[in-house]
Amino acid sequence: MFQSQDGLLDQIRDRFAYIDTCPEQGERIFFENAGGALTLNSVVEVSAKYAAIPDNQGRENAGSKALVDTIAKAKADAMLFLNASSGQVFVGESGTELLFRLISNAVLETPEGGDVIGTSMEHPASRSAAQRWAKVARKNYISVPHNDETGSVTADNYARYVTPNTRVATIIHTSPVTGMGVDVGSIVKVIRAVAPDCYIIVDGIQHAAHGGLDVDSYDIDGYAISPYKMFSRHGYGLAWISDRLAALPHDSLIGGPEGNWELGTRDTGSYATFSEVVSYFEWVGTHFTESDDRRTRIEAAGKAIHAHEQSLTDAMLHGTGNLKGLAEYDEVSVIGGIDNPMREGLVAMNINQIPAGDLVEALNQRGIRVHIRKADHYSANILDPLGWPSCVRVSMCHYNSEAEVARFLEAIRDIIAAS
Repeated sequence: MFQSQDGLLDQIRDRFAYIDTCPEQGERIFFENAGGALTLNSVVEVSAKYAAIPDNQGRENAGSKALVDTIAKAKADAMLFLNASSGQVFVGESGTELLFRLISNAVLETPEGGDVIGTSMEHPASRSAAQRWAKVARKNYISVPHNDETGSVTADNYARYVTPNTRVATIIHTSPVTGMGVDVGSIVKVIRAVAPDCYIIVDGIQHAAHGGLDVDSYDIDGYAISPYKMFSRHGYGLAWISDRLAALPHDSLIGGPEGNWELGTRDTGSYATFSEVVSYFEWVGTHFTESDDRRTRIEAAGKAIHAHEQSLTDAMLHGTGNLKGLAEYDEVSVIGGIDNPMREGLVAMNINQIPAGDLVEALNQRGIRVHIRKADHYSANILDPLGWPSCVRVSMCHYNSEAEVARFLEAIRDIIAAS
């Protein structure tokens, strides 16, 4: 998609720090985006700017007022990016911390008894929170089994377990292990049809960088993002909550502002860097729509990003030029199958007779950065049912190129030939 437009992919890559080099290792291809995407150069600059400012928010001086304006702008930008016409956004320690906060409040403040429902596909950020607080609140935790063959979960899977007593439900938008997305809207409809008052909270941490977000269409109560996985930096998470979730009793300062979910003074730089991410999406969108409407541009960017990443995964699986794709090697196994429309920029794979750790190191020696996922507390829910002790996660993003995929396939060819 981006490569078909003259110079666009080069322009995109120029906007990211360390696009093809590691400050420690030197030249490398970055296929470890699910562990943390590359950072926009503008984010680096803005982070430094706000790290140097000594003023605090809420003071009667020009510096303080400028900080308040920056935060207000970032919150409006985030609401636009999410397409959320109501509710509120705020930042916290991380996406994981925010999921724990949203889930704990929903579980503790709903009527006694009943069920908390999630799926075996989820990251422990939401799954651990739901199980812990269900136990504290003496509610039943119900795990919806995901489909091992597709690496995902559907509305039909949820439908078998939802009852009128379902108080809280969690959904993961995209798995960081399988790379498969879910249809959030269809799952929510199934839940609301049976348990209309259920609080529904979505883990969007893996999904946010790979396509469009449309909170208004989901009919949910919470959505959490880790901005370091969508071109910002470490050190904060961002959450959206519905008005009804915001109104639940929650940790706050006695006598403090009504409805405030932030604890203590937040880093203005975190808000400012998220504005940079939204501006970047808008800029990408200008290459795919002539509209001046900001939301239209963001939506156009999301569609283009998804299409480009699809072309990259297709090349990785089916080959490019005269290079064989992963699907053409009998020695290669891929989680979720080959032609899976739910895949979002990620291929989780193994090569027979080559331990995953050895494959990661062999690729690293060839300048290709990937990651091992082991059957531990992060990934055992996905890998154990498959009988896989580990796998290699190859995660791409829209700034990656087909030439980088070709380098990866050359390396895979040589590694298999030498095994």
